[in-house]
Amino acid sequence: MQMTIDEALSRGGAGRFQKRLLGIFGLVWAADAMQVIAVGFAAPSIMTTFGLERAVALQVGTLFFLGMFVGAFVFGRIADRWGRRNVLLLTVAADAFFGLASVFAPSFELLLILRFLTGVAVGGTLPVDYAMMAEFLPPKNRGRWLVILEGFWAVGTIVVALTAWIAASYAAEAPWRWIFLVAALPALIGIFLRLWVPESPMYLLKQGQQDRARSVVNRVLTSNGVMPVSPDTELMLATPAEGAPTSIFQDSLLKRTLGILAVWFLVSLSYYGVFVWVPGWLASEGMGWVRGYGFLLILALAQVPGYALAAYGVERWGRRPTLMGFLILSAIACFLFTLSLNPTLVAVSLIVMSFALLGCWGALYAFTPELYPTNLRGTGMGTASAVARLGGIFAPTLLTFAFAKGFGFAIGVFAALLVLAALALLLVRTETRDRAIG
Repeated sequence: MQMTIDEALSRGGAGRFQKRLLGIFGLVWAADAMQVIAVGFAAPSIMTTFGLERAVALQVGTLFFLGMFVGAFVFGRIADRWGRRNVLLLTVAADAFFGLASVFAPSFELLLILRFLTGVAVGGTLPVDYAMMAEFLPPKNRGRWLVILEGFWAVGTIVVALTAWIAASYAAEAPWRWIFLVAALPALIGIFLRLWVPESPMYLLKQGQQDRARSVVNRVLTSNGVMPVSPDTELMLATPAEGAPTSIFQDSLLKRTLGILAVWFLVSLSYYGVFVWVPGWLASEGMGWVRGYGFLLILALAQVPGYALAAYGVERWGRRPTLMGFLILSAIACFLFTLSLNPTLVAVSLIVMSFALLGCWGALYAFTPELYPTNLRGTGMGTASAVARLGGIFAPTLLTFAFAKGFGFAIGVFAALLVLAALALLLVRTETRDRAIG
Protein backbone atom coordinates (compact mmCIF):
# COMPACT_ATOMS: atom_id res chain seq x y z
CA MET A 1 0.00 0.00 0.00
CA GLN A 2 1.28 3.47 -0.87
CA MET A 3 0.37 6.77 0.78
CA THR A 4 1.76 10.31 0.63
CA ILE A 5 2.82 11.93 3.89
CA ASP A 6 0.18 14.63 3.34
CA GLU A 7 -2.49 11.91 3.10
CA ALA A 8 -1.19 10.25 6.26
CA LEU A 9 -1.14 13.54 8.17
CA SER A 10 -4.66 14.34 6.94
CA ARG A 11 -5.89 11.17 8.68
CA GLY A 12 -4.82 12.62 12.01
CA GLY A 13 -5.83 16.21 11.31
CA ALA A 14 -4.35 19.08 13.31
CA GLY A 15 -4.52 17.74 16.84
CA ARG A 16 -2.56 17.51 20.06
CA PHE A 17 0.81 16.95 18.36
CA GLN A 18 0.46 20.07 16.20
CA LYS A 19 -0.79 22.15 19.14
CA ARG A 20 2.29 21.20 21.14
CA LEU A 21 4.49 21.93 18.15
CA LEU A 22 2.82 25.32 17.70
CA GLY A 23 3.48 26.19 21.35
CA ILE A 24 7.18 25.29 21.07
CA PHE A 25 7.76 27.00 17.73
CA GLY A 26 5.61 29.93 18.79
CA LEU A 27 7.70 30.57 21.91
CA VAL A 28 10.91 30.84 19.91
CA TRP A 29 9.13 32.79 17.16
CA ALA A 30 8.05 35.34 19.79
CA ALA A 31 11.66 35.44 21.01
CA ASP A 32 12.90 36.08 17.48
CA ALA A 33 10.33 38.88 17.08
CA MET A 34 11.55 40.42 20.32
CA GLN A 35 15.15 40.35 19.11
CA VAL A 36 14.18 42.04 15.83
CA ILE A 37 11.78 44.65 17.26
CA ALA A 38 14.17 45.43 20.13
CA VAL A 39 16.30 47.44 17.68
CA GLY A 40 13.86 50.35 17.48
CA PHE A 41 13.06 50.33 21.20
CA ALA A 42 16.65 49.99 22.42
CA ALA A 43 18.30 52.63 20.21
CA PRO A 44 17.44 55.72 22.37
CA SER A 45 18.97 54.26 25.55
CA ILE A 46 21.99 52.88 23.65
CA MET A 47 22.60 56.46 22.51
CA THR A 48 22.54 57.62 26.14
CA THR A 49 24.70 54.81 27.56
CA PHE A 50 27.51 55.18 25.05
CA GLY A 51 27.08 58.87 24.18
CA LEU A 52 26.27 58.31 20.51
CA GLU A 53 24.34 60.04 17.75
CA ARG A 54 21.09 58.30 16.77
CA ALA A 55 22.46 57.30 13.34
CA VAL A 56 25.43 55.59 15.03
CA ALA A 57 23.25 53.83 17.63
CA LEU A 58 21.09 52.42 14.81
CA GLN A 59 24.17 50.57 13.54
CA VAL A 60 23.18 47.97 16.14
CA GLY A 61 20.16 47.31 13.95
CA THR A 62 22.15 47.34 10.73
CA LEU A 63 24.62 44.74 12.07
CA PHE A 64 21.77 42.65 13.46
CA PHE A 65 20.00 42.59 10.07
CA LEU A 66 23.28 41.81 8.32
CA GLY A 67 23.66 38.83 10.65
CA MET A 68 20.10 37.76 9.88
CA PHE A 69 20.87 37.92 6.17
CA VAL A 70 23.88 35.64 6.62
CA GLY A 71 21.99 33.25 8.91
CA ALA A 72 18.93 32.95 6.66
CA PHE A 73 20.96 32.43 3.50
CA VAL A 74 23.31 29.84 5.02
CA PHE A 75 21.09 27.86 7.41
CA GLY A 76 18.14 27.54 5.02
CA ARG A 77 20.41 25.61 2.66
CA ILE A 78 22.00 23.60 5.47
CA ALA A 79 18.51 22.54 6.63
CA ASP A 80 17.85 20.98 3.22
CA ARG A 81 21.08 18.96 3.51
CA TRP A 82 21.61 18.18 7.22
CA GLY A 83 18.06 18.24 8.51
CA ARG A 84 15.62 20.74 10.03
CA ARG A 85 15.94 19.58 13.63
CA ASN A 86 19.74 19.87 13.85
CA VAL A 87 19.69 23.41 12.47
CA LEU A 88 16.94 24.49 14.84
CA LEU A 89 18.74 23.18 17.92
CA LEU A 90 21.95 24.92 16.89
CA THR A 91 20.39 28.29 15.99
CA VAL A 92 18.11 28.52 19.04
CA ALA A 93 21.05 27.75 21.35
CA ALA A 94 23.15 30.44 19.61
CA ASP A 95 20.23 32.89 19.83
CA ALA A 96 20.01 32.42 23.61
CA PHE A 97 23.79 32.54 24.17
CA PHE A 98 24.62 35.62 22.12
CA GLY A 99 21.37 37.34 23.11
CA LEU A 100 22.22 37.00 26.80
CA ALA A 101 25.84 38.03 26.18
CA SER A 102 24.55 41.26 24.56
CA VAL A 103 23.02 42.28 27.90
CA PHE A 104 26.45 42.51 29.51
CA ALA A 105 28.33 44.18 26.63
CA PRO A 106 30.77 46.70 28.22
CA SER A 107 31.40 48.65 25.00
CA PHE A 108 29.50 49.67 21.89
CA GLU A 109 31.96 47.81 19.64
CA LEU A 110 31.43 44.53 21.48
CA LEU A 111 27.67 45.12 21.44
CA LEU A 112 27.80 45.42 17.64
CA ILE A 113 29.63 42.08 17.35
CA LEU A 114 27.21 40.30 19.71
CA ARG A 115 24.14 41.69 17.93
CA PHE A 116 25.56 40.54 14.60
CA LEU A 117 26.03 37.01 15.97
CA THR A 118 22.55 37.08 17.53
CA GLY A 119 21.23 38.12 14.12
CA VAL A 120 22.95 35.15 12.45
CA ALA A 121 21.20 32.81 14.90
CA VAL A 122 17.79 34.46 14.55
CA GLY A 123 18.13 34.57 10.76
CA GLY A 124 18.83 30.84 10.73
CA THR A 125 15.84 30.05 12.94
CA LEU A 126 13.11 31.96 11.10
CA PRO A 127 12.98 30.15 7.73
CA VAL A 128 13.59 26.67 9.12
CA ASP A 129 10.81 27.10 11.70
CA TYR A 130 8.28 27.62 8.96
CA ALA A 131 9.57 24.92 6.63
CA MET A 132 9.40 22.40 9.46
CA MET A 133 6.00 23.45 10.80
CA ALA A 134 4.56 23.29 7.28
CA GLU A 135 5.80 19.71 6.90
CA PHE A 136 3.89 18.53 9.99
CA LEU A 137 0.53 20.04 8.97
CA PRO A 138 -2.19 18.49 6.77
CA PRO A 139 -3.05 20.59 3.67
CA LYS A 140 -6.46 21.84 4.81
CA ASN A 141 -5.03 23.25 8.07
CA ARG A 142 -1.63 24.41 6.86
CA GLY A 143 -2.32 28.01 5.87
CA ARG A 144 -4.27 28.96 8.98
CA TRP A 145 -1.83 27.33 11.38
CA LEU A 146 1.18 28.95 9.72
CA VAL A 147 -0.46 32.37 10.10
CA ILE A 148 -1.20 31.57 13.76
CA LEU A 149 2.49 30.76 14.22
CA GLU A 150 3.36 34.10 12.61
CA GLY A 151 0.91 35.66 15.10
CA PHE A 152 3.41 34.97 17.89
CA TRP A 153 5.39 37.84 16.33
CA ALA A 154 2.70 40.16 17.72
CA VAL A 155 3.12 38.56 21.15
CA GLY A 156 6.86 39.28 21.05
CA THR A 157 6.24 42.85 19.90
CA ILE A 158 3.79 43.47 22.76
CA VAL A 159 6.25 42.08 25.33
CA VAL A 160 9.06 44.32 24.05
CA ALA A 161 6.77 47.37 24.05
CA LEU A 162 5.72 46.62 27.64
CA THR A 163 9.33 46.06 28.72
CA ALA A 164 10.43 49.37 27.20
CA TRP A 165 7.45 51.16 28.77
CA ILE A 166 8.11 49.71 32.24
CA ALA A 167 11.85 50.41 32.04
CA ALA A 168 11.16 54.02 31.02
CA SER A 169 8.48 54.47 33.70
CA TYR A 170 10.80 53.33 36.48
CA ALA A 171 13.77 55.26 35.06
CA ALA A 172 15.84 52.09 34.76
CA GLU A 173 19.53 52.51 34.08
CA ALA A 174 20.37 51.39 30.52
CA PRO A 175 16.86 50.16 29.50
CA TRP A 176 18.38 48.47 26.43
CA ARG A 177 19.96 45.87 28.71
CA TRP A 178 16.54 44.96 30.11
CA ILE A 179 15.05 44.83 26.61
CA PHE A 180 17.78 42.47 25.34
CA LEU A 181 17.49 40.32 28.50
CA VAL A 182 13.74 39.82 28.12
CA ALA A 183 14.24 39.10 24.40
CA ALA A 184 16.78 36.34 25.09
CA LEU A 185 14.92 34.44 27.83
CA PRO A 186 12.29 32.66 25.65
CA ALA A 187 15.04 31.30 23.38
CA LEU A 188 16.81 29.92 26.45
CA ILE A 189 13.65 28.03 27.43
CA GLY A 190 13.13 27.00 23.82
CA ILE A 191 16.41 25.08 23.67
CA PHE A 192 15.06 22.39 25.99
CA LEU A 193 11.59 22.32 24.45
CA ARG A 194 13.05 21.81 20.97
CA LEU A 195 14.56 18.50 22.07
CA TRP A 196 11.01 17.09 21.99
CA VAL A 197 10.54 17.97 18.30
CA PRO A 198 11.30 15.07 15.90
CA GLU A 199 12.85 15.44 12.47
CA SER A 200 10.51 16.29 9.60
CA PRO A 201 9.12 13.09 8.03
CA MET A 202 9.26 14.72 4.58
CA TYR A 203 12.95 15.45 5.02
CA LEU A 204 13.58 11.88 6.25
CA LEU A 205 11.76 10.45 3.25
CA LYS A 206 13.76 12.66 0.91
CA GLN A 207 16.88 11.15 2.49
CA GLY A 208 15.57 7.64 1.79
CA GLN A 209 14.85 6.87 5.48
CA GLN A 210 11.46 5.22 5.00
CA ASP A 211 11.33 3.53 8.43
CA ARG A 212 12.23 6.69 10.38
CA ALA A 213 9.73 8.74 8.38
CA ARG A 214 6.99 6.17 9.10
CA SER A 215 7.92 6.19 12.79
CA VAL A 216 7.58 9.99 13.00
CA VAL A 217 4.25 9.96 11.13
CA ASN A 218 2.95 7.27 13.48
CA ARG A 219 4.06 9.36 16.46
CA VAL A 220 1.98 12.23 15.11
CA LEU A 221 -1.05 10.02 14.46
CA THR A 222 -0.84 8.31 17.85
CA SER A 223 -0.59 11.67 19.65
CA ASN A 224 -3.73 12.77 17.81
CA GLY A 225 -5.60 9.60 18.80
CA VAL A 226 -5.59 7.99 15.35
CA MET A 227 -4.49 4.51 14.32
CA PRO A 228 -0.91 4.51 12.97
CA VAL A 229 -0.14 3.43 9.43
CA SER A 230 0.75 -0.23 9.01
CA PRO A 231 4.41 -1.34 8.72
CA ASP A 232 3.86 -2.41 5.11
CA THR A 233 2.65 1.08 4.07
CA GLU A 234 5.10 2.81 1.75
CA LEU A 235 5.14 6.55 2.38
CA MET A 236 5.78 8.88 -0.55
CA LEU A 237 6.24 12.56 -1.27
CA ALA A 238 3.56 14.28 -3.36
CA THR A 239 6.33 15.13 -5.84
CA PRO A 240 8.75 12.20 -6.34
CA ALA A 241 12.32 13.13 -5.41
CA GLU A 242 13.62 12.21 -8.85
CA GLY A 243 11.11 14.58 -10.53
CA ALA A 244 11.65 17.54 -8.24
CA PRO A 245 13.44 20.72 -9.41
CA THR A 246 16.99 21.10 -8.14
CA SER A 247 17.07 24.91 -7.87
CA ILE A 248 14.58 27.59 -6.87
CA PHE A 249 15.71 29.43 -10.03
CA GLN A 250 14.99 26.50 -12.34
CA ASP A 251 12.66 27.35 -15.25
CA SER A 252 9.59 25.77 -13.65
CA LEU A 253 10.04 27.87 -10.47
CA LEU A 254 11.74 31.01 -11.82
CA LYS A 255 8.75 33.37 -12.13
CA ARG A 256 7.29 32.49 -8.74
CA THR A 257 10.73 32.79 -7.12
CA LEU A 258 11.44 36.22 -8.60
CA GLY A 259 7.94 37.43 -7.73
CA ILE A 260 7.87 36.19 -4.15
CA LEU A 261 11.44 37.38 -3.43
CA ALA A 262 10.51 40.86 -4.68
CA VAL A 263 7.48 40.89 -2.37
CA TRP A 264 9.60 39.84 0.60
CA PHE A 265 12.17 42.56 -0.10
CA LEU A 266 9.67 45.38 -0.64
CA VAL A 267 7.46 44.49 2.34
CA SER A 268 10.55 44.21 4.55
CA LEU A 269 11.91 47.55 3.33
CA SER A 270 8.59 49.22 4.11
CA TYR A 271 7.99 47.47 7.43
CA TYR A 272 11.43 48.13 8.89
CA GLY A 273 11.53 51.59 7.33
CA VAL A 274 8.41 52.50 9.26
CA PHE A 275 8.88 50.53 12.47
CA VAL A 276 12.58 51.18 13.06
CA TRP A 277 11.75 54.88 12.94
CA VAL A 278 8.30 54.97 14.63
CA PRO A 279 9.20 53.69 18.14
CA GLY A 280 11.90 56.28 18.78
CA TRP A 281 9.80 59.07 17.23
CA LEU A 282 6.68 58.22 19.27
CA ALA A 283 8.64 57.77 22.50
CA SER A 284 10.39 61.16 22.25
CA GLU A 285 8.40 63.51 20.00
CA GLY A 286 5.19 62.08 18.60
CA MET A 287 2.40 64.34 17.45
CA GLY A 288 -0.02 65.79 19.96
CA TRP A 289 -1.60 62.96 21.89
CA VAL A 290 -0.06 60.39 19.53
CA ARG A 291 3.12 59.80 21.48
CA GLY A 292 4.75 57.66 24.17
CA TYR A 293 5.05 53.94 24.86
CA GLY A 294 1.32 53.67 25.50
CA PHE A 295 0.56 54.36 21.84
CA LEU A 296 3.34 51.98 20.80
CA LEU A 297 1.52 49.28 22.77
CA ILE A 298 -1.67 50.12 20.84
CA LEU A 299 0.24 49.66 17.57
CA ALA A 300 1.50 46.28 18.78
CA LEU A 301 -2.02 45.20 19.75
CA ALA A 302 -3.30 46.29 16.30
CA GLN A 303 -1.17 43.51 14.81
CA VAL A 304 -3.26 40.78 16.45
CA PRO A 305 -6.47 41.30 14.39
CA GLY A 306 -4.26 41.64 11.31
CA TYR A 307 -3.00 38.10 11.88
CA ALA A 308 -6.51 36.88 12.70
CA LEU A 309 -7.90 38.18 9.41
CA ALA A 310 -4.92 36.72 7.52
CA ALA A 311 -5.50 33.33 9.19
CA TYR A 312 -9.14 33.44 8.06
CA GLY A 313 -8.36 34.80 4.62
CA VAL A 314 -5.67 32.31 3.54
CA GLU A 315 -8.16 29.45 3.95
CA ARG A 316 -11.35 31.28 2.90
CA TRP A 317 -10.08 33.33 -0.06
CA GLY A 318 -6.67 31.76 -0.72
CA ARG A 319 -3.04 32.71 -0.02
CA ARG A 320 -2.51 34.95 -3.04
CA PRO A 321 -5.71 37.07 -2.85
CA THR A 322 -5.26 37.57 0.89
CA LEU A 323 -1.67 38.73 0.46
CA MET A 324 -2.67 41.06 -2.40
CA GLY A 325 -5.44 42.59 -0.29
CA PHE A 326 -3.14 43.32 2.65
CA LEU A 327 -0.47 44.82 0.36
CA ILE A 328 -2.99 47.26 -1.12
CA LEU A 329 -4.40 48.13 2.33
CA SER A 330 -0.87 48.77 3.64
CA ALA A 331 -0.19 51.13 0.72
CA ILE A 332 -3.45 52.99 1.37
CA ALA A 333 -2.55 53.40 5.06
CA CYS A 334 0.85 54.85 4.16
CA PHE A 335 -0.84 57.20 1.68
CA LEU A 336 -3.29 58.37 4.39
CA PHE A 337 -0.28 59.32 6.50
CA THR A 338 0.86 61.78 3.82
CA LEU A 339 -2.48 63.62 3.60
CA SER A 340 -2.31 65.49 6.88
CA LEU A 341 -0.28 65.92 10.04
CA ASN A 342 -3.48 65.90 12.07
CA PRO A 343 -2.85 63.65 15.13
CA THR A 344 -6.09 61.70 14.68
CA LEU A 345 -5.39 60.89 11.03
CA VAL A 346 -1.79 60.00 11.91
CA ALA A 347 -3.04 57.66 14.65
CA VAL A 348 -5.55 55.97 12.33
CA SER A 349 -3.01 55.53 9.54
CA LEU A 350 -0.38 54.09 11.91
CA ILE A 351 -2.89 51.62 13.38
CA VAL A 352 -4.08 50.51 9.93
CA MET A 353 -0.43 50.28 8.80
CA SER A 354 0.43 48.04 11.75
CA PHE A 355 -2.69 45.90 11.16
CA ALA A 356 -2.13 45.53 7.41
CA LEU A 357 1.66 45.07 7.31
CA LEU A 358 1.49 42.25 9.83
CA GLY A 359 -1.34 40.70 7.83
CA CYS A 360 1.06 40.79 4.86
CA TRP A 361 3.68 38.91 6.86
CA GLY A 362 1.14 36.32 7.99
CA ALA A 363 0.03 35.59 4.42
CA LEU A 364 3.63 35.61 3.12
CA TYR A 365 4.81 33.06 5.68
CA ALA A 366 1.83 30.81 4.93
CA PHE A 367 2.28 31.09 1.16
CA THR A 368 6.05 30.85 0.61
CA PRO A 369 6.90 27.37 2.01
CA GLU A 370 4.08 25.87 -0.07
CA LEU A 371 5.60 27.21 -3.31
CA TYR A 372 8.58 24.80 -3.12
CA PRO A 373 9.09 21.01 -2.96
CA THR A 374 10.64 19.38 0.12
CA ASN A 375 14.18 19.30 -1.29
CA LEU A 376 14.07 23.10 -1.80
CA ARG A 377 11.71 24.28 0.96
CA GLY A 378 14.45 25.27 3.40
CA THR A 379 16.40 26.91 0.58
CA GLY A 380 13.33 28.79 -0.65
CA MET A 381 12.37 30.04 2.80
CA GLY A 382 16.00 30.82 3.63
CA THR A 383 16.49 32.83 0.44
CA ALA A 384 13.23 34.72 1.00
CA SER A 385 14.20 35.46 4.58
CA ALA A 386 17.68 36.58 3.49
CA VAL A 387 16.17 38.94 0.91
CA ALA A 388 13.89 40.33 3.63
CA ARG A 389 16.94 41.01 5.79
CA LEU A 390 18.45 42.97 2.92
CA GLY A 391 15.36 45.13 3.21
CA GLY A 392 16.10 45.58 6.90
CA ILE A 393 19.71 46.52 6.13
CA PHE A 394 18.75 49.09 3.49
CA ALA A 395 15.80 50.53 5.43
CA PRO A 396 17.81 52.93 7.66
CA THR A 397 19.66 54.32 4.60
CA LEU A 398 16.43 54.80 2.66
CA LEU A 399 14.91 56.28 5.81
CA THR A 400 17.67 58.88 6.14
CA PHE A 401 17.42 59.85 2.47
CA ALA A 402 13.62 59.95 2.42
CA PHE A 403 13.17 61.98 5.58
CA ALA A 404 15.73 64.49 4.33
CA LYS A 405 13.21 65.21 1.57
CA GLY A 406 10.34 65.67 3.99
CA PHE A 407 8.11 63.74 6.36
CA GLY A 408 5.23 63.17 3.95
CA PHE A 409 7.60 62.27 1.12
CA ALA A 410 9.18 59.51 3.20
CA ILE A 411 5.91 57.76 4.02
CA GLY A 412 4.83 58.24 0.40
CA VAL A 413 7.94 56.30 -0.67
CA PHE A 414 6.85 53.37 1.47
CA ALA A 415 3.34 53.51 -0.06
CA ALA A 416 4.91 53.31 -3.53
CA LEU A 417 7.08 50.34 -2.48
CA LEU A 418 4.01 48.44 -1.29
CA VAL A 419 2.23 49.09 -4.59
CA LEU A 420 5.32 47.68 -6.35
CA ALA A 421 5.10 44.61 -4.10
CA ALA A 422 1.48 44.07 -5.19
CA LEU A 423 2.59 44.28 -8.84
CA ALA A 424 5.45 41.81 -8.20
CA LEU A 425 2.94 39.34 -6.76
CA LEU A 426 1.34 39.16 -10.22
CA LEU A 427 4.37 37.07 -11.28
CA VAL A 428 3.28 34.35 -8.84
CA ARG A 429 0.44 32.61 -10.67
CA THR A 430 0.20 29.66 -8.27
CA GLU A 431 -2.47 29.34 -5.56
CA THR A 432 -1.58 26.73 -2.92
CA ARG A 433 -4.72 26.55 -0.78
CA ASP A 434 -5.61 22.93 0.07
CA ARG A 435 -2.76 21.61 -2.10
CA ALA A 436 -0.40 18.88 -0.99
CA ILE A 437 3.29 19.76 -0.64
CA GLY A 438 5.88 17.24 -1.70
